[in-house]
Amino acid sequence: MNLENFTDLIKKTAASATGLSGTAKFAFDEGGAVFIDATQTPYQVSNDNKDSDCTVMLSLSDAVKLLNGDLNPMTAFMFGKLKVKGDMGIAMKIAQFLAK
Repeated sequence: MNLENFTDLIKKTAASATGLSGTAKFAFDEGGAVFIDATQTPYQVSNDNKDSDCTVMLSLSDAVKLLNGDLNPMTAFMFGKLKVKGDMGIAMKIAQFLAK
């Protein structure tokens, strides 16, 4: 899966999502980002590499595993596959957002 496909999946998930507030960004080891602006309804998703309240750093392949439910976010965090910069509360909500 490439960045464009991952972005499309996040857009589909965001279309019906609730409970996330602020801004979040997935920053990938390979380069590229997916930015989620949850201050708007519906949430806006783009590939802009803007500053965010919470940045989740990981590989694109691990991001796909998270989205498919093949990788637990807490396990990924504990083993260093996923790093969080910024608001941990938003990071926890992102995990719930992805699980839907």
